Amino acid sequence: MSSAATVFAQSFFHSTRADLRPGDLIAVGYSSNFTEAEPLSWVYFTATLDAAIWGAELAAGDGRGRIYVVEPTGPFVDDPNLTDKKFPGNPTRSHRSRAPLRVIAEVVLWQAHAPEVVRQMKEGVARAMTEGPGIID
Repeated sequence: MSSAATVFAQSFFHSTRADLRPGDLIAVGYSSNFTEAEPLSWVYFTATLDAAIWGAELAAGDGRGRIYVVEPTGPFVDDPNLTDKKFPGNPTRSHRSRAPLRVIAEVVLWQAHAPEVVRQMKEGVARAMTEGPGIID
């Protein structure tokens, strides 16, 4: 495989309701997409479009759910909130970094889940927030 082919071997996605443009940086210090907790000290992203779709659909706020192709600008690790607690082995390929993510492009065509499925997932997230430790970043 040529070195040019490996540059595009991995895509990363960040989901939000924020309206961003290519070149914008997603940095630490903003609130979570899912809770009213203190500003985050990590930025979160995934390497699967399915996880990104869920993130866009479950994100709080009034705007439409958006998915961005992003590029990490520094080191990153697996997201322990998911890999250690909910999905051992990291099948969602979820990561976090203290370095910003650079927006490359917006994914404009993606298949949303059925409204009833999204409603059920939102109810499950709300239930987890009231019953658990409140770690949903």
